[in-house]
Amino acid sequence: MHTIRSGSARTALRILLLLAALLGLAAPPAAHASSAAAPFKVLGLYSGTWDAAHIDFEKEANDWLPKQAAANGFTYTASNDWNLLANGGVNAYQVVLFLDDLPQTAAQRTGFENYMRGGGAWMGFHVSAFTTNAAGWSWYHNQFLGSGNFKSNTWGPTSATLKVEDRTHPSTVNLPATFTSSVSEWYSWSNDLRQNPDIKILASVDPSSFPLGTDPNQSWYSGYYPILWTNTKYKMLYANFGHNAMNYDTNTRTSSTFASATQNRFLLDGLKWLGGAGGTTPPDDTLSETAWYSLKNVGNGTCVDARAAATANGTAIQQYACNGTQAQQFRLAATDAGYRRVGVRPNPQQVIDVTGVSSADNAPLQLWAYTGGQNQQWLPVKEAAGRYHFTARHSGKCLTAATAATNSPQLIQRACDGSAAQSFTVTAG
Repeated sequence: MHTIRSGSARTALRILLLLAALLGLAAPPAAHASSAAAPFKVLGLYSGTWDAAHIDFEKEANDWLPKQAAANGFTYTASNDWNLLANGGVNAYQVVLFLDDLPQTAAQRTGFENYMRGGGAWMGFHVSAFTTNAAGWSWYHNQFLGSGNFKSNTWGPTSATLKVEDRTHPSTVNLPATFTSSVSEWYSWSNDLRQNPDIKILASVDPSSFPLGTDPNQSWYSGYYPILWTNTKYKMLYANFGHNAMNYDTNTRTSSTFASATQNRFLLDGLKWLGGAGGTTPPDDTLSETAWYSLKNVGNGTCVDARAAATANGTAIQQYACNGTQAQQFRLAATDAGYRRVGVRPNPQQVIDVTGVSSADNAPLQLWAYTGGQNQQWLPVKEAAGRYHFTARHSGKCLTAATAATNSPQLIQRACDGSAAQSFTVTAG
């Protein structure tokens, strides 16, 4: 055994202490670590060159998606540079969307395949699956999508009743058994996706939709037509919709792909799953279902109030100086998946409701008898201590107050933007 002399021991100790200090400087201080998950990044690729209806959908998507981003935990970037797939630029994003086209060059196709095999996530719409030469990129059309060649389409564009075949997938868990889609032209395919063990069909055309189309020579009268599906070997979703009805003479849209609140729920829950944020926001169990709460707007200091302390259907939900009356006290009773119905104290069956089941910005809020409607359910999303914003289940938009502290302005829903007008202090009375 070797013996270390005392002087050498002191020198060794000093060296060890110096190394420890240097390592401590190199390590990030724990106090600066962030507990909040960063938003996932979504890249929407488009071309904007083929068919006015596809171009119009791309424009509409590039307007709608940024408005939904802040409320749903992602950031959105639109680009027509498909070489981001070839040069590795796509690797900066957790999710890539194909809005109105698909990769055309060999380098773009190889880059996309590498991105997906490397754990990337993808959502494609309508024409992103279109081909009459599936063998030309067999991995994408026959393996990844599984659909093969384009076979037929409906015309003109119409909505369809869709049957949800798998309500356990994160993108469909909040959907009803059937729902009405937005208007689209619909494609069918040469491959029977039901025979592919890797494909899980999420929704298909319900037989009640037949005949589907307006041109008798281009309508579907019977058969099986998948609309939404995923490949279980990849993190991907395909949606057959993405073709707006158009007046081709004036090049103006006559329908909206985002007109169906239920279809929008699929899109947003699907994006959250693809981005790793889950399909739904976990329930907030810190809010009691039996307590009465006041909701005070952070921006202007007024309280959510039932106008004139009324409880009849159609009573305006307004902002008003906080006064502690029962017209300003609400019970947040759970429905499911974290959502709450917000009942007023004088009659808890009368709940805060988005008028006319509207999904539009600035739609006014009212009291209405609870019927289970998604426009009567709100998700409380935690912010700072005691602060929340509330998103409507049918639209994904936020309960919003006026900017000024003025009595009586009716509250509205508006695209979530993180502003103080959409932030409320929730206090038990």
